[in-house]
Amino acid sequence: MMRIRPSILYKISGLLIGGLIFFASCKPENGKLENKQVFRYNEVNGIGSLDPAFAKDLALINACEQLFNGLVQLDSNLIPAPAIAKSWQLSEDFTVYTFTLNKGVYFHDNQCFYDSIGRRVVARDFIYSFNRILNNKIASPGLWVFNMVDKNWKENGFYAPNDSVFQIKLKQAYTPFLSLLTMKYCSVIPYEAIEFYGDEFRNNPVGTGPFKLKYWEEGLKLVLIKNKKYFEKGLPYLDAISISFLADKQSEFLLFLQNKLDFISGFTPSLKDEILTENGELRAKYINEFRMYKMPYLNTEYIGILVDTSLDIVKQSPLRNLAFRQALNYAIDKDKMLLYLQNNVGEAAHNGFIPTGLWPKEYPRAKGYSFQKEKAEKLLNKALKELNLDYFPSITLSATNKSIDLCKYIQHEWSKFGIQTEIELNQWAALKEMVANSKVNLFRASWIADYPDPENYLLLFDSFNFSPQGPNYTHFYSEDYNLRLKNSNFAATLDEKYYSYRVMDSLILTNASVIPLYYDEVLRFVQPDIQGFSPNPMNLMVLKFVSTKN
Repeated sequence: MMRIRPSILYKISGLLIGGLIFFASCKPENGKLENKQVFRYNEVNGIGSLDPAFAKDLALINACEQLFNGLVQLDSNLIPAPAIAKSWQLSEDFTVYTFTLNKGVYFHDNQCFYDSIGRRVVARDFIYSFNRILNNKIASPGLWVFNMVDKNWKENGFYAPNDSVFQIKLKQAYTPFLSLLTMKYCSVIPYEAIEFYGDEFRNNPVGTGPFKLKYWEEGLKLVLIKNKKYFEKGLPYLDAISISFLADKQSEFLLFLQNKLDFISGFTPSLKDEILTENGELRAKYINEFRMYKMPYLNTEYIGILVDTSLDIVKQSPLRNLAFRQALNYAIDKDKMLLYLQNNVGEAAHNGFIPTGLWPKEYPRAKGYSFQKEKAEKLLNKALKELNLDYFPSITLSATNKSIDLCKYIQHEWSKFGIQTEIELNQWAALKEMVANSKVNLFRASWIADYPDPENYLLLFDSFNFSPQGPNYTHFYSEDYNLRLKNSNFAATLDEKYYSYRVMDSLILTNASVIPLYYDEVLRFVQPDIQGFSPNPMNLMVLKFVSTKN
């Protein structure tokens, strides 16, 4: 057993003893998992359901990743790859997808089936599963995934000519569609399970994944065990996955140091200097204790600016002025921000809104804003003249307490240029409601990719997605932008596609309705005996390839 360094014990002195007692009480009873390969991790945010129809947050997505499969899955490069569909073809007009299914895929054994033996997956199971998402009665947040499906064709846009062939028809060509199908909303489930469990399917999941449910006590412990009938040959290697639900990140980190967890993602800001160097590398004293993975995360952290001049909240603010918004962009030293606040974990957002992890290196990116004192001053003088002001009134930045250090840094940066900023802190739910309903005009936000295509970020500025109906919280509007976004689905080559994406990203920057701050990076810490653990920019936990040394 490794020793815990006094400095760490001191830093996490606030750890509740009850947390340790809780964890100990959650060990498998009677040694049922002894001498087995068990991967142990903690889910700070908890899990409220195991139904993939509601897999919106990362905690549930990662659980569903182990329990369910869809037609396709993401490979290590975030490219759609075969899963239950072993191959697919597109029609000449790129609107009809024809999937040929793997005939060796079976649902988990479960009492919802005759003799409790899981049956083979057939094409009609996908019709059932997808139509369930489209059913407004269950209110799945994944409904939007099928917006491009032609609901007037066959059975809501779906067709099964036989047990092994499944088809989907779109209204028009839509290149990111395969990426959307990799989302856990699109998992296949058996109708028998819904008929048998009803609303209790949420805690009685039946899928086809590499693991199946063994035990779940909400808020305490979730245990998944190997699916010995899994269709991907030789997988999984693990016998079980054990998930705890400690809400305290410091407690989680202590358990990791005690080798009671095999993996953690991130840590509390109070520990960053203990664990990382100022350049974001693992400190030398921990190099032999555990492994750290750092890679781009498909998340852009930004400041949003409401620019809809038809709203009174905008009419009365200097933020309505383009030169003023551009000056705010130039007035922030993002490189220094990352160094001081995050030990250089992340990449300063000098290249637009689309994060680095989604942009191929061979294509040029949109040129964004970097700290330039002279440009900021020149633009501020221009804004004063255009607004007919002698000085700028104070502006209010709305955020949650989690962002307080970042907001104070930005407040300080802008104050150097005579811009007074008030910081208004809100609970997350309240801030989300105010942003969606245009009640604040300067707000701290982030956008994590739903699917790995730059389009997911560009849709945030489509005028058809104006909040509160959609996620265009800034109310950015450009007819040229809308047309380019629509036509990007018909790009014949990748060169054309990424040229169009770059132009759109540049239009967003020119309008300055957002201030991109940094492109996030994910830090994952893994025990040295864990093999086959491969982090990815979506921060998905793909555990079917993982094994442990006994």
